[in-house]
Amino acid sequence: MEHQLHIYNTLTRKKERFIPIHEPNVGMYVCGPTVYGDPHLGHARPAITFDILFRYLKYLGYKVRYVRNVTDVGHLENDEDEGEDKIAKKARLDQLEPMEVAQHYYNSYRKAMEMLNVLPPSIEPHASGHIMEQIEFTQKILDAGYAYESNGSVYFDVEKYNSDHHYGKLSGRDIDEMMETTRALDGQSEKRRSTDFALWKKAAPEHIMRWKSPWSEGFPGWHIECSAMGTKYLGEEFDIHGGGMDLIFPHHECEIAQSKAALGKESVKYWMHNNMITINGQKMGKSLGNFITLGEFFTGGHALLTKAFGPMTIRFFILQAHYRSTVDFSSEALEASEKGLERLMEAYARLQNLKASEKSSIEIGNLREKCKEAMNDDLNTPIVISHLFESLRIINLVYDGKETISQEDLDELQSVFKLFIEDILGLQPVGTASEGIEAYRKAVDLLLNIRLEAKKNKDWATSDKIRNELTALGFQVKDTKDGFEWSL
Repeated sequence: MEHQLHIYNTLTRKKERFIPIHEPNVGMYVCGPTVYGDPHLGHARPAITFDILFRYLKYLGYKVRYVRNVTDVGHLENDEDEGEDKIAKKARLDQLEPMEVAQHYYNSYRKAMEMLNVLPPSIEPHASGHIMEQIEFTQKILDAGYAYESNGSVYFDVEKYNSDHHYGKLSGRDIDEMMETTRALDGQSEKRRSTDFALWKKAAPEHIMRWKSPWSEGFPGWHIECSAMGTKYLGEEFDIHGGGMDLIFPHHECEIAQSKAALGKESVKYWMHNNMITINGQKMGKSLGNFITLGEFFTGGHALLTKAFGPMTIRFFILQAHYRSTVDFSSEALEASEKGLERLMEAYARLQNLKASEKSSIEIGNLREKCKEAMNDDLNTPIVISHLFESLRIINLVYDGKETISQEDLDELQSVFKLFIEDILGLQPVGTASEGIEAYRKAVDLLLNIRLEAKKNKDWATSDKIRNELTALGFQVKDTKDGFEWSL
């Protein structure tokens, strides 16, 4: 399949032409949510980033199997295998079953992703549903001599692995130096060295989530789930593994080591990572008080927000920056994105209503090729958006009657805008009022004009019904001396 898609491979630290292992089939694995809290802006960025990749690969003609895991067991409070399981802790505090907690937050995550127009993956496996696979994968690592049992727990032997291979190749960390500085800690815990990580943990008596294994009744370590589920659904070698940059070390570094140890080869050809989102220059986090859930964005219910922002505004805001660059959030930046999206969508709506002439008096240029070139350059969505904005001038000039456009050029322009706005960028042409969709506004205005007529006729039942049902859907309706105002 001929194309020129190049993606940045974190492992080699350079852009590489994408060549699938089993063309035209593509295997793609992305680390999904750990379901112990409400979805937030940090969840949105990797979901949207790899949604764009998923959409573009399918546009190029590939058959993509997209696997996005759900972590609902084994993710402890820090990366040194200490503390409580985060979901079990939440369950204990809220007096719920752990899987009840996981299901609640998973449902919230899926709903938020639907609102952001993130396509569902081909397969969405849960860690707790693949315990046997994780036990089997752990046994393979033990059999290969790269792990050891200690008091019912099983740990990966980083020093042994590093003597034969290279632990740290993804993150660029000097593991020899790390082991040298931590060697004095030997013997103070179950681990031989602090750099070793858990493949299986023996459950303490109070630990709720536990399963039987050859070593103890316990639960899997955090890292083993992705190695086990990735290879189960995509084979021992697959094309792309993605996630946030914060997962490079230790999570993805450990995955590389686990797969090499168990299978004798690395599973992943291309490693891709999106950068973080900061808020006013600081990393987003609960301890800093700048942690904003997606629900708070949609309702405006946070002190750092000046108003509510629709899901498409959030998506557009994220796509305005390259996925490997840091995005600094502020309410002002979101307002600017909202205005930009409104301008783009209003022009897109105008494009649908343009009338063709016998010939064009204006050149439409090679918009399709320029947008494809930007996408082929490591999914450069900001450049795609800039090309679309450059073409708004053509649309507006024709709409205002200052230029003419032929049917052939009009068909091409409409086709390109649909392809890149809807199919690839995933920006929905219907949404909230702030997203500037003309038909949507007219429908709401129609309802409220019917309400005005009902009020004039003293039909209070109809008037109240329209207002109450719009309010229940999230609309704010305000009566004015000239009629009404509304927002979502």
